[in-house]
Amino acid sequence: MDAVELARKLQEEATCSICLDYFTDPAMNTGHNFCRKCIWLTWEKAKGMKGRRKRKGSFPCPECGKLSPQRNLRPNRLLTKVAEMARQHPGLQSRDLCKVHQELLKLFCEDDQSPICVVCRESREHRPHRVVPVEEAMQEHKLKLEEDMGCLREEMAKTQRLQTREQQNLAKWQEKVEDRRRRILVEFEKMGVLLEEEQQRLLQALRQEEELMAARLRKSAEALGQQRHALETLLLWLEDRSQRGPLQMLQDMKDPLSRKNSMSVQYPETTPTMLRTVCKVPGQIDVLKTFQEDVVPDPATAYPYLLLYQSHQRHYLSTPPDGSPCNKDRFLAYPAGGGGGGAWRGHQTFSSGRHYWEVGMNLTADALWALGVCRDNVSRKDRVPRSPENGFWVVQLCKGKKYVPLVSSLTPITLTEPPSHMGVFLDFEAGEVSFYNVNGGSHLQTYTQSTFPGPLQPFFCLGAPKSRQMVISTVTLWVKG
Repeated sequence: MDAVELARKLQEEATCSICLDYFTDPAMNTGHNFCRKCIWLTWEKAKGMKGRRKRKGSFPCPECGKLSPQRNLRPNRLLTKVAEMARQHPGLQSRDLCKVHQELLKLFCEDDQSPICVVCRESREHRPHRVVPVEEAMQEHKLKLEEDMGCLREEMAKTQRLQTREQQNLAKWQEKVEDRRRRILVEFEKMGVLLEEEQQRLLQALRQEEELMAARLRKSAEALGQQRHALETLLLWLEDRSQRGPLQMLQDMKDPLSRKNSMSVQYPETTPTMLRTVCKVPGQIDVLKTFQEDVVPDPATAYPYLLLYQSHQRHYLSTPPDGSPCNKDRFLAYPAGGGGGGAWRGHQTFSSGRHYWEVGMNLTADALWALGVCRDNVSRKDRVPRSPENGFWVVQLCKGKKYVPLVSSLTPITLTEPPSHMGVFLDFEAGEVSFYNVNGGSHLQTYTQSTFPGPLQPFFCLGAPKSRQMVISTVTLWVKG
């Protein structure tokens, strides 16, 4: 008997006939061995079976059927050691046996790619299949596995290199981010210092301008006060002479006439009080442009004779009157239009957030214009004062240079040059509308109130219908004269 057959026989002797696995706590009954747990479970099942023998306390042996008392079990310590030896022997592992026939797996089925025993080889299932010995299949598949392992090792090495590279890139990236973070903090701190210095410079310039203008005004007022006192003194003296008797009044008339003619009355020219110090925050326009919107007039609500130039094409922004009924939302009182966000998205309104847009003017010197925001339900048929009380937060230019905020409590501003590029910034939650001279980067005016009464939309007005243009974002408005 060869070693393989001997091992198979040893495995058969160490295997329980009930669970078909190596013995665990083997016990002997009627000369046959079983796992103690297996025989007990078998007897428990037999209690409920019909037709079993009525002899109480006796049960058949699963191997030979002989009756024996249930508790007549004797431990088999020798078999316990044999089962442990079989369990640890590498040639007797359960995976080396066919689960169906308990034979050694000596063959390999190429079609099913699984080991089989000699009994399986003769079965109907495997008879037409290509079968080779396990050792031959092992050599062939070992070469394939070694080839696959070589490829995997190469992929692992490549993956390791890439992982190392990415980790290095991550470290470099984090270093760059940290450097940029420090730079941002430093630059903003530096900018804060520069802004503080610029603020102090502007305040100092404003104080100097204030003192210089105040000194001129005080000097002019003092000179006018002295002149007024001299005129008042002469007036009182002449009134006294006029109240005297005829002879006393006419006596020496050359004196009052000479005193009146010798007095030099001078009226100085009105001192201009235009502030030259402007509110200009460096970089403010660039920050505002981060909120920039593409705004164009709404064709459904614009004044009928407004024309639109876009991409060198001229179109009527809205159809001229031809007797057909006008849209109830159309501006008819003056050449104006409400804005829509984006290209031809009409009726867009702003009810939250921050929004900024720019308007360029190519106008004649005496042109009139107004721009800002208005409520989406303002009066469009009747001329009303364009003031916050009527739903308008706008500014306008009169006679070329005088910039006028349309609120009685705000002082008009005279500009040295008419603005050609205006910026409008709406902060809805803050209740503010601000206006900026984009070319000079200076602040012009801000409307402030607690809250806005409702949604707002951009507002543009070109004044009387004459040839003039207003550029809004990338489109040009022109009033047909």
